[in-house]
Amino acid sequence: MTAPWWEATREGRLLLQCCLACGHTQHYPRALCTGCGGTDLGWRESAGRGSVDSYTVVHRSPSPEHPAPYVVARVRLDEGPVLLTNLIGATDWRCDQRVRLAWRELDDGRRLPVFVSDPP
Repeated sequence: MTAPWWEATREGRLLLQCCLACGHTQHYPRALCTGCGGTDLGWRESAGRGSVDSYTVVHRSPSPEHPAPYVVARVRLDEGPVLLTNLIGATDWRCDQRVRLAWRELDDGRRLPVFVSDPP
Protein backbone atom coordinates (compact mmCIF):
# COMPACT_ATOMS: atom_id res chain seq x y z
CA MET A 1 0.00 0.00 0.00
CA THR A 2 2.82 2.44 0.80
CA ALA A 3 5.24 1.25 -1.92
CA PRO A 4 4.40 4.05 -4.42
CA TRP A 5 4.92 6.63 -1.66
CA TRP A 6 8.34 5.23 -0.72
CA GLU A 7 9.43 4.88 -4.36
CA ALA A 8 8.57 8.54 -5.00
CA THR A 9 10.81 9.56 -2.10
CA ARG A 10 13.77 8.11 -3.99
CA GLU A 11 13.07 10.74 -6.66
CA GLY A 12 12.55 13.57 -4.15
CA ARG A 13 8.77 13.64 -4.68
CA LEU A 14 6.28 13.83 -1.82
CA LEU A 15 3.07 12.03 -2.81
CA LEU A 16 -0.30 12.47 -1.14
CA GLN A 17 -3.07 9.96 -1.46
CA CYS A 18 -6.27 11.31 -2.98
CA CYS A 19 -9.76 9.86 -3.31
CA LEU A 20 -10.93 9.68 -6.91
CA ALA A 21 -14.57 9.60 -5.74
CA CYS A 22 -14.76 12.63 -3.43
CA GLY A 23 -11.45 14.46 -4.04
CA HIS A 24 -10.27 14.23 -0.41
CA THR A 25 -6.48 14.35 0.06
CA GLN A 26 -4.87 12.40 2.90
CA HIS A 27 -1.58 11.34 4.41
CA TYR A 28 -0.45 8.69 5.51
CA PRO A 29 -1.41 6.20 2.76
CA ARG A 30 -4.19 3.80 3.76
CA ALA A 31 -6.79 1.46 2.26
CA LEU A 32 -9.83 3.74 2.68
CA CYS A 33 -10.56 7.40 2.10
CA THR A 34 -10.94 9.16 5.45
CA GLY A 35 -13.41 11.54 3.81
CA CYS A 36 -15.97 9.17 2.29
CA GLY A 37 -14.76 5.64 3.03
CA GLY A 38 -14.15 4.96 -0.66
CA THR A 39 -11.49 2.63 -1.97
CA ASP A 40 -10.80 4.27 -5.34
CA LEU A 41 -7.57 6.01 -4.36
CA GLY A 42 -4.82 7.63 -6.40
CA TRP A 43 -1.79 9.87 -5.88
CA ARG A 44 -0.93 13.52 -6.38
CA GLU A 45 2.35 15.30 -5.81
CA SER A 46 2.60 17.83 -3.01
CA ALA A 47 4.16 21.23 -3.65
CA GLY A 48 6.08 20.64 -0.39
CA ARG A 49 5.05 23.82 1.42
CA GLY A 50 3.09 24.28 4.61
CA SER A 51 2.97 25.68 8.13
CA VAL A 52 4.12 24.43 11.51
CA ASP A 53 0.99 23.27 13.33
CA SER A 54 2.73 22.21 16.56
CA TYR A 55 6.23 21.18 17.61
CA THR A 56 8.42 20.08 20.48
CA VAL A 57 12.18 20.08 21.00
CA VAL A 58 13.55 16.75 22.21
CA HIS A 59 16.52 17.29 24.53
CA ARG A 60 17.02 13.70 25.67
CA SER A 61 17.28 11.22 22.82
CA PRO A 62 15.97 7.68 23.22
CA SER A 63 18.87 6.30 21.16
CA PRO A 64 22.33 7.27 19.88
CA GLU A 65 21.02 7.22 16.27
CA HIS A 66 18.99 10.37 17.04
CA PRO A 67 21.36 12.90 18.60
CA ALA A 68 19.58 15.55 20.66
CA PRO A 69 18.38 18.19 20.43
CA TYR A 70 15.98 17.66 17.52
CA VAL A 71 12.56 19.03 16.65
CA VAL A 72 9.48 16.85 16.12
CA ALA A 73 6.61 18.72 14.48
CA ARG A 74 3.22 18.53 12.86
CA VAL A 75 3.34 20.32 9.51
CA ARG A 76 0.06 21.16 7.80
CA LEU A 77 0.70 21.05 4.07
CA ASP A 78 -0.94 23.66 1.86
CA GLU A 79 -2.90 20.78 0.30
CA GLY A 80 -4.46 20.02 3.70
CA PRO A 81 -2.91 16.85 5.18
CA VAL A 82 -0.75 16.95 8.30
CA LEU A 83 2.65 15.22 8.44
CA LEU A 84 4.47 14.21 11.60
CA THR A 85 8.05 15.13 10.73
CA ASN A 86 11.25 16.85 11.82
CA LEU A 87 12.17 20.51 11.47
CA ILE A 88 15.82 21.12 10.65
CA GLY A 89 18.14 24.09 10.31
CA ALA A 90 16.59 26.92 12.31
CA THR A 91 16.51 27.13 16.10
CA ASP A 92 13.79 29.76 16.60
CA TRP A 93 10.70 27.79 15.52
CA ARG A 94 7.16 29.03 16.11
CA CYS A 95 3.65 27.82 15.33
CA ASP A 96 2.27 29.01 11.97
CA GLN A 97 5.81 29.45 10.63
CA ARG A 98 6.04 28.74 6.91
CA VAL A 99 8.18 25.75 5.96
CA ARG A 100 9.23 23.93 2.81
CA LEU A 101 10.16 20.34 2.08
CA ALA A 102 13.69 19.01 2.40
CA TRP A 103 14.88 15.40 2.53
CA ARG A 104 16.87 13.19 4.89
CA GLU A 105 18.65 10.38 3.03
CA LEU A 106 18.25 6.79 4.24
CA ASP A 107 20.87 4.07 3.72
CA ASP A 108 18.73 2.20 1.15
CA GLY A 109 18.16 5.17 -1.18
CA ARG A 110 14.76 6.16 0.17
CA ARG A 111 14.31 9.55 1.82
CA LEU A 112 12.32 10.93 4.73
CA PRO A 113 10.50 14.22 4.34
CA VAL A 114 11.74 16.90 6.74
CA PHE A 115 11.09 20.63 6.67
CA VAL A 116 13.16 23.82 6.77
CA SER A 117 12.14 27.42 7.31
CA ASP A 118 10.63 29.08 4.22
CA PRO A 119 11.19 32.80 4.63
CA PRO A 120 8.78 35.15 2.83
